[in-house]
Amino acid sequence: MAAAAPVANEAQAVLRSRLCDPAFVHSPLRSSPDTNYSKLKYLVDSSVSEACNNSVLLLGPRGCGKGAVLDMVLEDLKTEHPDAISVIRLNGMLHSDDNCATKEIARQLCLEHQLSFSKMDADQLLEKRVRSRFSHRKLLFVPSSLDDIQRLMERLLMLDKGSSLPTNYVTEYNSRLTSIFGSKKFTGILNSLTHADATTSNILRFLFRVVSYMEMESGLLSTECFTNALSSMQRQPKMDSLQDLSILELYILVCMNRLEDKEQSSYNFNSIMKEYRSVLDAYKTSDKYAATVCFRAFEHLLDRELITFADSKGRNVAPEYRPVKLLISSRELAQSLKLNTTCPHAAVPRGIHAADVVL
Repeated sequence: MAAAAPVANEAQAVLRSRLCDPAFVHSPLRSSPDTNYSKLKYLVDSSVSEACNNSVLLLGPRGCGKGAVLDMVLEDLKTEHPDAISVIRLNGMLHSDDNCATKEIARQLCLEHQLSFSKMDADQLLEKRVRSRFSHRKLLFVPSSLDDIQRLMERLLMLDKGSSLPTNYVTEYNSRLTSIFGSKKFTGILNSLTHADATTSNILRFLFRVVSYMEMESGLLSTECFTNALSSMQRQPKMDSLQDLSILELYILVCMNRLEDKEQSSYNFNSIMKEYRSVLDAYKTSDKYAATVCFRAFEHLLDRELITFADSKGRNVAPEYRPVKLLISSRELAQSLKLNTTCPHAAVPRGIHAADVVL
């Protein structure tokens, strides 16, 4: 069934609005008493209603929803207790000592309650030994599993049958999406996406790109929408730089990766050249370059910031004797080698697919 362009545009707008609405993304948290949302709301609500001191530390990796859950709790409680809650936000990078933090607390309180703010009053009224008390209560935010991530994607992308969109269009759209979610290709896409970053914020960025690739003639999502979105997210400046490297420069990167794979804690240009000769011997290639040419390639990699010196203590030492390290991952290097059609016989870094691959 072909959907008219207005229907596809409306569906795309609905999906984008969902992905940009943290309240919708995290709304299932409100429905269960065992979620961190419910626990945090109970703690803050009891502090407000019983006028007692309390504190809680939210722990979890970046992007797992700590800030979103906190904002949901504050939004709900400010609705329930409109005149009893003042929210003060501090940043440890900006407010690094007690005096600075106290002044910022006073400034925000005065701003919210339309009071005049005097810069030295707040900290002068406190005794020197007054310290904040912490109750050592913690809430742990664990990373989402692959099943949880897929369920989140389904909830965000599936269209409601009771929406203003045509029923037959919604049925076909959801059927196509269910088929995609059940395919092995989608499983591979999901694994690739979450291997690098499984945070909720990264998932939302990915889905927003998926929706942007929607086929506007049919108004449906396809597997290509997901593969194109993944490809666009995996493009990085370092990957672009790797595509422009010479064969010799790729050899040097491979040799450095091999040294790190052997858990060699420190190595320099001379160590790399020794490994380079062993690669040539092992694969019986004729890609042999003079040491001076190799050193110029080595310097070019330093200039492009794909490698760097491991410390700054040896500035008076000749560059070929200074320890160096890679600034790219094994996966990035392996992907670059596979995409390079002119690459000669060279060993792909170990640990990518559990075995060496010869290009």
